[in-house]
Amino acid sequence: MATLQYISGFGNECASEDPRCPGALPEGQNNPQVCPYNLYAEQLSGSAFTCPRSTNKRRILPSVSHKPFESTDQGHVTNNWDEVDPDPNQLRWKPFEIPKASQKKVDFVSGLHTLCGAGDIRSNNGLAVHIFLCNTSMGDRCFYNSDGDFLIVPQKGKLLIYTEFGKMIVQPNEICVIQRGMRFSVDVFEETRGYILEVYGVHFELPDLGPIGANGLANPRDFLIPVAWYEDRQVPGGYTVINKYQGKLFAAKQNVSPFNVVAWHGNYTPYKYNLENFMVINAVAYDHADPSIFTVLTAKSLRPGVAIADFVIFPPRWGVADKTFRPPYYHRNCMSEFMGLIKGHYEAKEGGFLPGGGSLHSTMTPHGPDAECFEKASKAKLVPERIADGTMAFMFESSLSMAVTKWGLKTSHCLDDNYYKCWEPLKSHFTPNSRSPAGPK
Repeated sequence: MATLQYISGFGNECASEDPRCPGALPEGQNNPQVCPYNLYAEQLSGSAFTCPRSTNKRRILPSVSHKPFESTDQGHVTNNWDEVDPDPNQLRWKPFEIPKASQKKVDFVSGLHTLCGAGDIRSNNGLAVHIFLCNTSMGDRCFYNSDGDFLIVPQKGKLLIYTEFGKMIVQPNEICVIQRGMRFSVDVFEETRGYILEVYGVHFELPDLGPIGANGLANPRDFLIPVAWYEDRQVPGGYTVINKYQGKLFAAKQNVSPFNVVAWHGNYTPYKYNLENFMVINAVAYDHADPSIFTVLTAKSLRPGVAIADFVIFPPRWGVADKTFRPPYYHRNCMSEFMGLIKGHYEAKEGGFLPGGGSLHSTMTPHGPDAECFEKASKAKLVPERIADGTMAFMFESSLSMAVTKWGLKTSHCLDDNYYKCWEPLKSHFTPNSRSPAGPK
């Protein structure tokens, strides 16, 4: 297919028209008595009317033109955080298995599996972590989420995502965000796998930079927004619109493609970002800076400085800290930390934590490098070195205490029951009669 075009920026007020219909956006107003090209005017609001997050669209038929929604197959999507008893242990999953296309056709929606989450959808407070495992395109089906925003992290296989705003190609090592209420459909080209962070009631933002200053981390200009594209297509057999509402899936039929938006303007849009563009900040003297310096996007809570969810990456970078144990240190945390691996290997656990798998370290559950990593890093010669080249690990971090679903603990059959053993070889190095060398002077 032809190279797709994008608009650059994050949260910008943008305007886009399909070049086949120049002048489709009315001049000077949003709702003229008759729109150019005899289109319908429709507004999509992502927050209260008093907050400036909305998009006005000009479409061939309004999205209200569909049959009634009815409950449909729920698959492995859930927001029931009480399916199984809580488990405070360190949890790790082997790569989640993708269904073989020769055995069963599974598209993006039917391949959604809720792994863990917390909070309450009805009060717009919480999050969920999903895994998607699919092998076929959605065809004449689309999806929209009434509950929250999807941050999608493909790990294996690229995604061609059709949205009401235009089309996006999202490759592994890129992410995209489909915000609440936006209809989209996913084409895949092979057996495909990835991760999703869903947040309820809030939207992702760039983190505040504070003393870092104007430049650093994820720069706004590196985020890309699709340009308007439409199809005026009748679907005699019926186009299926799938809605996730209060954690349940519903389906409705309509006679036309939902991707019939000819032009749009506003600041409530889908967007994508290439993780290779992240500008890394790191310690250059000694010790560690907290992993918050690797935050790409954050979904804030009502408490200042505390997030419903942060999306954090561990990208290739230089390690130069002197007199320092350079891998992540042992710690316990008031946050919940779900980690995934897009490619390569994670520096603190080079074995067992594999691309397409994941781990969850829950609130106040201790974790850190495995025994092999500790021994190696404790004796390493501290010279400037490249860290994580060819690798991209990430973390979904939350202030909420996440519960694991029945699928995550039992049905997926990917839980690594031997994870705890990576710390068993740790031994005492205590020397009460010989003090270790002093730290930096």
